This record gives sequence, structure tokens and C-alpha cells, in this order.
Amino acid sequence: MAKGRQSVSKPSDFKIPCATAACLARPLLKGALVWAGLSFALNLVWEVVQLPLYTIAATGTPTQLAYAVLHCTSGDALIAAAAFVLAGVALRAAAWPSSRPFTGGAIAMAFGLAYTAYSEWYNVYVAGTWAYSAAMPQVFGIGLAPLLQWIVVPALSLAIIRSRLWKFGTGRR
Repeated sequence: MAKGRQSVSKPSDFKIPCATAACLARPLLKGALVWAGLSFALNLVWEVVQLPLYTIAATGTPTQLAYAVLHCTSGDALIAAAAFVLAGVALRAAAWPSSRPFTGGAIAMAFGLAYTAYSEWYNVYVAGTWAYSAAMPQVFGIGLAPLLQWIVVPALSLAIIRSRLWKFGTGRR
């Protein structure tokens, strides 16, 4: 046998990469649920802290404020789950937080930022669903706090998950 070559003694020595939707689906769903759950907790804190930057903080009833925070936090968790899945599909790896954290994190952040920029623009300027208070710093008319949210929260989520050494799709830590 030539130097540097290895012989394959049995079929189990071959590793077929997961490149189909079928083999990615279950691990991606599991990872997305963990990611969304963690994201829900982190985004809940963020939504409460940034509430004074919206006019509802001064005009809303306690029930309206609670609804707004829970509604927005739930939406954030759904966006986070979609971002996780998008990163996993793009990288063909459900375990991207451990195998390709920077690339996957960049994909998740980019998706979150793009969706948030559109959503803030639409809800503030087109639908009038919410409005910024004078305290909200803005970048090109979009609130800075929600944009920073989609940089800070995914980065924290990734750091927490990696610190726990979770292996998405394998059921191991």
C-alpha cells in the first residue's frame, strides 16, 4: 500500500455527510426548539428593558404592556427558530453551533437583522402598529435597540449553548 493511504476494512468506515433535508430535519427541529427557548428567555429581558423606547410605555395599560412584551417576545422566538433552521440548511449542519459557530451565527444574525429592519419599518411607518418614543436612537429611521437585539441576543445564545457544549442532533452534551 502506498504511503499516506489508508485501507477501508468495512462499510461502516465510510461516513456519508448529511446533505438531504430528511437527515437534517429532526436534528434541526431539536436545535431550533432549544435555540428558540433560550432566545425567548433572553428576548423577554430585552423587550422589557427596551419598552421605554416605544410610546406604548407611556400610554399603555399594564395589560397592554404585558401583551405587547409577550407578543413581541414570542415573535422573536419564532424569528430565532427560523434563523437557526436557515443557518442549519445553509451549512448542511444541524450542529452548526458547535461545528461552525461563526458562520452559522453570522447567518442567524443577518436573517434576524434583515427581518427586524423590515418589520420595524413596516410597523412604524406603514401599518402604524407601534411608534418610537423620543428616547429611541435611530439608524436610517429604524430603532437602534431592536437592531442591536439581533446582534446581542444571538451572540449570547451561541455563547451559552457553546459553553454548555450541546451537540445538536446527537442528544449529547
